[in-house]
Amino acid sequence: MIGVTPPTYDPAAPTTATTLPIGAPATVRAYVVELLRRHRRAFLLLVTVNTVAVLASMAGPYLLGGLVERVSGQDGGGAGGREVHLPLTVALFLLALLVQAGFVRQVRLRGAMLGERMLADLREDFLVRSVGLPPGVLERAGTGDLLSRITTDIDRLANAMREAVPQLAIGVVWAVLLLGGLVVTAPPLAPAVLLAVPLLVAGCRWYFRRAPSAYRSEAAGYASVAAALAETVDAGRTVEAHRLGDRRVALSERRIKEWTAWERYTLWLRSVLFPVISVTHVTVLASVLMIGGVFVLHGWIGVGRLTTGALLAQMLVDPVGLILRWYDELQVAQVSLARLVGVREIEPDAGDASLAPGGRLLHADRVYFGYREGLDVLRQVSLQVPPGTRLALVGPSGAGKSTLGRLLAGVYAPRDGRVTLGGAELSRMPAERVRSHVALVNQEHHVFVGSLRDNLRLARADAGDAELWAALGAVDADGWARALDDGLDTEVGSGGLALTPAQAQQVALARLVLADPHTLVLDEATSLLDPRAARHLERSLGRVLADRTVVAIAHRLHTAHDADVIAVVENGRITELGNHHQLVAVDGAYAALWRSWHG
Repeated sequence: MIGVTPPTYDPAAPTTATTLPIGAPATVRAYVVELLRRHRRAFLLLVTVNTVAVLASMAGPYLLGGLVERVSGQDGGGAGGREVHLPLTVALFLLALLVQAGFVRQVRLRGAMLGERMLADLREDFLVRSVGLPPGVLERAGTGDLLSRITTDIDRLANAMREAVPQLAIGVVWAVLLLGGLVVTAPPLAPAVLLAVPLLVAGCRWYFRRAPSAYRSEAAGYASVAAALAETVDAGRTVEAHRLGDRRVALSERRIKEWTAWERYTLWLRSVLFPVISVTHVTVLASVLMIGGVFVLHGWIGVGRLTTGALLAQMLVDPVGLILRWYDELQVAQVSLARLVGVREIEPDAGDASLAPGGRLLHADRVYFGYREGLDVLRQVSLQVPPGTRLALVGPSGAGKSTLGRLLAGVYAPRDGRVTLGGAELSRMPAERVRSHVALVNQEHHVFVGSLRDNLRLARADAGDAELWAALGAVDADGWARALDDGLDTEVGSGGLALTPAQAQQVALARLVLADPHTLVLDEATSLLDPRAARHLERSLGRVLADRTVVAIAHRLHTAHDADVIAVVENGRITELGNHHQLVAVDGAYAALWRSWHG
């Protein structure tokens, strides 16, 4: 039953929805230490300001205890004692309040600033590290897991970084100083506080033995929900075409049920911990008052010391509650941090900086590749693409055309065999060097928030306006671009002008023209255009891409018709190789495809 035991299904099951790793505790600790080292001055300033604020807050109990001690020591003349000491005590008390108020404001301000700076560092570190990952790793991870990390996990961490880390430091300093003050002002009462420690330790030990794994499963469960929903939305047309709606809904409902089960379980854990904390607070105050009362009756301490000790013990409620509250928050944050820091455990795609192509010959030599262990998508594929050749990859869906294209573009590394450019192995070259020679353009295009000019200059930052217009003209996009009110300065993307899918595809192809690589891999690069517009665009691109090596995954066979060489891919192998007329004459698989498509 949820609320007493964890969900009966395998807690590790949701984590299989992702291929991005979760950071090990050592990795998380190392990153936290690194963050604190970066901001050590701000952290030390926060601790110092907090120390002054706590010391000022302790002045009230100390002054009140002294006043009670002096008043109780008068022989019926309590009024005289008040007249002598009351004005000074009130003045010192008000001064302490002013100092405390000023420094508490500084504590909150410095804590918020420190948290925001660390959160900004975390976001930037995650983005930089993610962009530097091998493209194949990101593709295999899928959009759901990556999206949940950069959104949900960052949101969960935002509160922790802004408040939990500074507040936890404040709470620890606060509790230590109050305990120190209790030892100094009323030493006999200090052991009374320890009576509540076993209860607090037992409750926290019970909770924190269960909470981390529960929060990890909760986070993984949410990631699996996000992955299922994102995949269903992205492949909406496929789901409708194959009538998979009920199956996808059932999958989403099952994953939501698993996620909410973990949510209820973690809520139940907190519902046990919080009453334990409340009982601990009552125990601390009650033990100080009862033991202190006995000491006063025996004359071992005065009433003033008991007053000071009771007030300081009461003040311990706030820092202890603060520590436990934010430590619990950090249990959630720690899981999100481990998910974000996990990308640091993947080796960046550094490659061999000394490796450079000695030419433009693209060669796949006895290549094997599979997305899963023991299941190859490509088997013993060998192919040579001389410089300036236009190669079309054709074949039925699922034959391995796009996979072969990504291998030729250096996105994936073969399991066995070699893919080389000018004799240099693509998988061993740095990603930036590969992209300077070979570019991959597929049907998924992103319009970034900013001006149209900024979107184009992603390919080449120093491009002038004349070059930008020329690139747009090369892909037949200058017509609609010149019709925009602000031209290249038009804001596009989220919050700006929404480009149509076809326009976004043209912007991506214009970037390709600006990047000017000598080898291109085009995977359905014109799929979002209607056939007539796609044909016209491909003719325009043909003039721009002259003398370049082009590998086109052809779903429209007129692309294959115009190619120099056609490779027919079936069941992960190249079964036919030649130009259009040769393959039609052979009357094999390509000829059958051509007759089917051409009628």
